[in-house]
Amino acid sequence: MPKLKIKKGDNVKIIAGNDKGKTGEVLFVFPKTSKVIVRDCKISKKAVKADKEKNPDGGFVKKEMPIDISNVKKVEA
Repeated sequence: MPKLKIKKGDNVKIIAGNDKGKTGEVLFVFPKTSKVIVRDCKISKKAVKADKEKNPDGGFVKKEMPIDISNVKKVEA
C-alpha cells in the first residue's frame, strides 16, 4: 500500500479533469485504490429506487465520486 500525503480533512485543489481549479475538503481517502472524495467536486446523479425510510419518492440523488489522488494538490489553508 503506498504512503499518501493527503489525509482526511485536508484542503485540496483539483488540477485535472472537468472540475479543474475547484478547491474543497477531503471527505474520504481510499489508499488501496489511490483515490479521494472531495466535497462538492465531481458530482454525478445516481438513480435511486423508492425506499420507505430514506427516499420514499425515489428519483435522482447527487453524489460525490472518487478522484484519483494524482489529480489533486494539497493547498495550504
